Amino acid sequence: MPLDASSQLSAISTTLPATSLRRRFTTYLALSKPRLSFLMVLTTATAYSLYPVPAVLLSSTTIAPSLSALTLVFLTAGTGLCSASANALNMLMEPQHDAKMSRTRNRPLVRGLITKKGAFAFATTAGVLGVGGLWFGVNPTVAFLGGFTIFLYAGVYTPMKRISVLNTWVGAIVGSIPPLMGWAAAAGQSAAGSGEWQELLLGEENAGGWLLAALLFAWQFPHFNALSWTIREEYKNAGFRMLAWTNTKMNGRVALRYSLLFIPICFGLTWCGVTDRGFLVTSSVVNAWMVREAWKFWRKEGQKGSARGLFWASVWHLPVVMVLAMAHKQGLWEGIWRRAFGEEDDGQDIWDGEEDELDSESYRVMSTLPLVAVKA
Repeated sequence: MPLDASSQLSAISTTLPATSLRRRFTTYLALSKPRLSFLMVLTTATAYSLYPVPAVLLSSTTIAPSLSALTLVFLTAGTGLCSASANALNMLMEPQHDAKMSRTRNRPLVRGLITKKGAFAFATTAGVLGVGGLWFGVNPTVAFLGGFTIFLYAGVYTPMKRISVLNTWVGAIVGSIPPLMGWAAAAGQSAAGSGEWQELLLGEENAGGWLLAALLFAWQFPHFNALSWTIREEYKNAGFRMLAWTNTKMNGRVALRYSLLFIPICFGLTWCGVTDRGFLVTSSVVNAWMVREAWKFWRKEGQKGSARGLFWASVWHLPVVMVLAMAHKQGLWEGIWRRAFGEEDDGQDIWDGEEDELDSESYRVMSTLPLVAVKA
């Protein structure tokens, strides 16, 4: 299994001069768990890009694009800072337990590269800047979700790891929130009402955001269950309650069960109009591979390389499905075809039709004005 990124960065920090800015930067980066934070940012940006923009707000019908590039910058930066804050608080709460595991024993607080006071200051600063940036640069709903992610990960998931195996489900909820943040950010850009959280997250038009969240929720079980199985004895010695050592058979069943959910979730994305029908075909190939590896992991109970096979399948599965979803976004290829061959866009036809109706209505109203004036 790959080494923990924070541990790798900590090892680099120890080779640098104690007072150098590079050492301090590398230490702070290690506190943020860069791989995990990057995953959170990636899923947030993907959901933002997959949001189905209304036809009347497309670039072909309005001068200003409906989805702002500046909003995307605030969204990704804010999400990354919130993730860094949550991860730093997570490390701050369990350095004595991290020291018992090979993957985490080189993390910055374990190695003494930074004090607890310094780690708390970093976590607080990142959290305030992250939530604040989301509030002022995106919208309050996304800012609340960012802050809730920090609370849930650091305040609930982290202490729960030593209490109950349900910590994995709580962690999966944390991982499912970033897609909702991206979706709510995009929905806020084209909101027809006041932009309250109900408009951005509820209703049939927002089903796509919840399906993307469900995809991230389900993905974490085959990924983490396979990873934790390979170091199950270390989790046990460190006092972390994981299915990998408390119930090995259930660990495999859960991984397989949630892997099977990828198929209906991807179907739902097409059904809701987020992706086109081609996504059903391409995603099914990747999902079938994931299910196959999860089935082997369950049948062999992690033995004979099945855990490693499922882990690496999960590593590739998520980014591939995300890229496929963006490549199969509903209307993407139709728009490219029209622009390439000069065909008129359907959205423009709708817009023109609405303009014609408005012109006719305006003419009818204007024609009655003299009569109104005479009656007055």
